[in-house]
Amino acid sequence: MEKKRIYLSSPTIHGEEQQFVQEAFDTNWVAPLGPNVNRLEEEMCAYTGAGAAAALSAGTAAIHLSLKLLNIQQGDVVFVSDLTFSATCNPICYEKALPVFIDSERDTWNMCPKALEKAFSLYPAPKAVICVHLYGTPAKMDEILDICNRHQVPLIEDAAESLSAGYEGKQTGTFGKFGIYSFNGNKIITSSGGGMLVSEDEEAIARARFLSTQARDQARHYQHSQIGYNYRMSNIVAGIARGQLIHLEEHKALKKKIYEQYKAAFSDIPEITMNPMNPKGDANNWLSCMTIQKGSKVTPNQIMDALEAENMESRPIWKPMHLQPVFEQYDFISVEPEGKEAGADIFNRGLCLPSDIKNTDNDMERIIGIVRACFGK
Repeated sequence: MEKKRIYLSSPTIHGEEQQFVQEAFDTNWVAPLGPNVNRLEEEMCAYTGAGAAAALSAGTAAIHLSLKLLNIQQGDVVFVSDLTFSATCNPICYEKALPVFIDSERDTWNMCPKALEKAFSLYPAPKAVICVHLYGTPAKMDEILDICNRHQVPLIEDAAESLSAGYEGKQTGTFGKFGIYSFNGNKIITSSGGGMLVSEDEEAIARARFLSTQARDQARHYQHSQIGYNYRMSNIVAGIARGQLIHLEEHKALKKKIYEQYKAAFSDIPEITMNPMNPKGDANNWLSCMTIQKGSKVTPNQIMDALEAENMESRPIWKPMHLQPVFEQYDFISVEPEGKEAGADIFNRGLCLPSDIKNTDNDMERIIGIVRACFGK
């Protein structure tokens, strides 16, 4: 008999999602836009404290529109976190702009403020900075925002992984000129897809809504004066997201419990270090990650193979963007010695552990037992 599949982070559906979707069917609002979209934008603003929000088809779409709203054009330089998923930086290339990748610091695994300062010394006039809150842990926002403000360069926060995480009492995604969230299938809440763009600039958000609905001019006929995009969220998807948002704090508490269980279970194994927390932040612990001490006989691949043999899903740490073949021509800035860059080191020594909030106590015991056995415990 095949053993129960344990996922990295799969959707957890309750009952309210179906209610909102059924309402959309009952009122025939199954086409794009509709009451669920409007209400989701309002509810996200109420939860995060953002001034305005545009519900979109994906977090990637939100990043792309934020770049459009900042008038990023061909040849412009954009500083972006190096240790992330490619969706963070792909939109830079959509506009034929030039990503410059900024290394991580080891305290939080996020964008290194010292490397960011170094980047400004090499590229004095970037058009934007995109900072990621990796795995739901807030970046050093006071330092990064101070640097951006001193250089008068707008900050875009990629909070795709960090919805509900806070920094000094303020929600991630609400520090910069623009913030983006993702409702992808593996995120802390999901609508199966979808994303959100937020800002204090209500006019910019109104323009994002315009651009995301094919930039159709106000005319009786179909008239377009500029290029638009099919980026708006559907009323059905928004209904799922509304039902999920009700349970966000519950999901966050369960994610934190998983992280704490792993941390306690591996506390007697010196070779294991859990992903670090920002003392000024309140992480959502989207994924619980670990690194293995240099020189250990155990490798991340050995642990992932052992878990997979028991039908348990894990994942490598994101491979840094400057190591990706598609981005190898772009610059990478680090303050670490060559060959010892932080992001690459974390990637080489780390992995993401099963972090599904539906894991039972027995599931967690099995996962922990497999990892401990790899270290002879």
